[in-house]
Amino acid sequence: MYSSSAAKSSQDDGWSGFSSPPPSSATTADADKLLHSGHHSHSQNTSTVDASAPPTFEERDQVQWSSGLCDCLSDRRNCCITCWCPCITFGQIAEIVDKGSSSCGVNGALYTLISCTVGWCCCYSCFYRAKMRQQYALKKSPCGDCCVHFWCECCALCQEYRELKINGFNMKIGWHGNVERRSRGILMSQMAPSTAPPVESSMTR
Repeated sequence: MYSSSAAKSSQDDGWSGFSSPPPSSATTADADKLLHSGHHSHSQNTSTVDASAPPTFEERDQVQWSSGLCDCLSDRRNCCITCWCPCITFGQIAEIVDKGSSSCGVNGALYTLISCTVGWCCCYSCFYRAKMRQQYALKKSPCGDCCVHFWCECCALCQEYRELKINGFNMKIGWHGNVERRSRGILMSQMAPSTAPPVESSMTR
């Protein structure tokens, strides 16, 4: 009896220096459970944020080119122009891709200057292929942009020319001409009468 009371008094003396009593096993278990539940809810919130994050350009669905890289003869006129004067085709492409911020003449002259001095005009033209792919969500086909222009410069320019043409651009009139033509078409469609005029009946004897 004396030994048990002495042990209890010594235990109380050992915890007398602390401001709060020793934590019980139930309290420790509750704290662990709370921590685990908080960690679980945090992981769920993180997964929800990641799932709702917008997809990047590489994750979006990209479409194939409307024509192949070697379909140059489908537009014989452009094929001949690109073969003899690639600066013309490139200037037309660059003006449309830049949305009129640069002219066909300036881009064509810069392309010719790089071709005559350095000879690496493909490094300049591949930049516009990458920019065009971003605008129309086109796939890298058949390989990277730099490789396509390095090995098949004329074929790449012809393909890009055809792609813009299929998308409704008149390559001869440039960006501003296409904008004016589309604005005129929208205006004419709005001014057109909703119903056809009545047809007069023919005279009968």
